[in-house]
Amino acid sequence: MKVTPEIIRYEFIGTEGKVARSPHEGYVGLGGKVISETKNTFTFLKEGKEKSVIKESAVFNFKFDDGTVVEIDGKLLVGRPEDRLKKRIKRLW
Repeated sequence: MKVTPEIIRYEFIGTEGKVARSPHEGYVGLGGKVISETKNTFTFLKEGKEKSVIKESAVFNFKFDDGTVVEIDGKLLVGRPEDRLKKRIKRLW
């Protein structure tokens, strides 16, 4: 998978995710399969337990089907999934 700024438009439900960094120490390392996404949260399922994490206060690592692992700041993912498709993306390079 080629990683570009367009990655924020990707559908994250069904991918493996993990919280890499967060000011809330209880969130760090929390992860599993993303089963739900709202405007402000991701819900992970691991070992039959659901845990919700606030997007804005965390940096996530997502592992895609081809084995690519991408680190994304949750601030870029805030918003409803369907609205992220419409979002304009500034190129940083």
